[in-house]
Amino acid sequence: MRFSSFADLFSHFAKRTPEAPALRFERDGSLQTMTYAEAEAAIAGRAEELRGNKTCMGVLADGSIDCVIEIFAALRAGMQVVLLDENAPLTLLRGLLPYTDVDMLWGDSELCEALAPSLARGVSGGEGRVLFFTSGTTSRSKAVVLTEKSMCACAYNGSTLLPLHEGDTLLCMLPIAHVFGFMCGMVWGLSCGACVALGRGARHYIDDCAFFKPTAVSVVPMLLGFLVKQGLLNDELKVLLVGAGECQEALINAVKAKGIRVCFGYGLTETSSGVALSIGDEPYAMTICPDYTLSIAPDGEILIKTCACMMQGYYKCAEDTNVALADGVFRTGDLGSIDEKGRLHVTGRKKDMLVLDDGTKIFLPEAEGALSHMLGSADFALALSAGRVTLAIYGDGRSDDELLDAIGAYQNERPIGQRVASIKRLSEPLPRTATGKIKRWELKARL
Repeated sequence: MRFSSFADLFSHFAKRTPEAPALRFERDGSLQTMTYAEAEAAIAGRAEELRGNKTCMGVLADGSIDCVIEIFAALRAGMQVVLLDENAPLTLLRGLLPYTDVDMLWGDSELCEALAPSLARGVSGGEGRVLFFTSGTTSRSKAVVLTEKSMCACAYNGSTLLPLHEGDTLLCMLPIAHVFGFMCGMVWGLSCGACVALGRGARHYIDDCAFFKPTAVSVVPMLLGFLVKQGLLNDELKVLLVGAGECQEALINAVKAKGIRVCFGYGLTETSSGVALSIGDEPYAMTICPDYTLSIAPDGEILIKTCACMMQGYYKCAEDTNVALADGVFRTGDLGSIDEKGRLHVTGRKKDMLVLDDGTKIFLPEAEGALSHMLGSADFALALSAGRVTLAIYGDGRSDDELLDAIGAYQNERPIGQRVASIKRLSEPLPRTATGKIKRWELKARL
């Protein structure tokens, strides 16, 4: 069913299936369940407490039941909501709060106290808006403005191709501060009237499937690899949705061999998440969701048009919005093709970015610009080698340890997974175009 807001969603199921489980979570060591009627009451009650208080809530999202209720309540109270990664560096968070006009914080009390001096004056006209930062957020990144309506429309689109049902349990294992985790780990299930089990974070990846016994779960490739290698997929699991990065076909086949249906998804933060899903036997041949119109530019770039699910724009970045959304068509930066059956095949990336196994993106011009101040005139570039962030460098006489010391400030400002993990010495200069741009596809082949 298509909803116009999350309030409509919870109200609908609270009336239609009031005793059906909506949210399942651990509290004080025991498994607890909140029905749709209870969830509706909790959200409505908290919304009344928040209404008229502040205008923009920053949520340091930990994925807990209290966090989920706070998000939906803040939206019902007419606030703008900014979803923040609680594990992001403190300096980064301090810059994001005034940029996004956050005047109220929810989350870890010590972290909220440390960030309190960075709170802004709030915003007008933010009702129903949710701001997500694309994965790989840095101090210069832009916040994507989505709405309850666009996210509900996206969830409806996805559920028409891959429906869940009352009696299903969708396990939310991914961070809800990112759109894939929020939409495909939670809203997808709620929009179908299914139960959403709130995972307990990375420390419980090893036992969440056994604890919650889901029938569906959304994962990034790196997490899927861990679950398969450790034999952690539960017997009740029927559907597995993979997204936010490339996934080896051998890994997908290993899951299929267990009798689990595997679907591969393609989507972007700017389009409220999912755009296409593989619902047949071919994992990389994806059926385009109903409200989306896709075309391929002459250079192979995937172009997307959707009135229902498109972002409102990049927050406070009108020029960048106009470039990305010229004539209402979003330029994805991804390369692909559409086959004779109208299915989408994604073949690569046009933009200069690295996509890690967990879906995190590193924007290379910015990252390499920061490194250039530390490495001087060295001929270098960042690339992925064996799934690790690698510094490819030519003609520099410093040892590996000396190079790592030189970029120490860069390393300290980034999460461990985004830091330079290895150094590769090149025997010849970096491959470049006539205008000096790095031929990244050629560099990747060399590595």
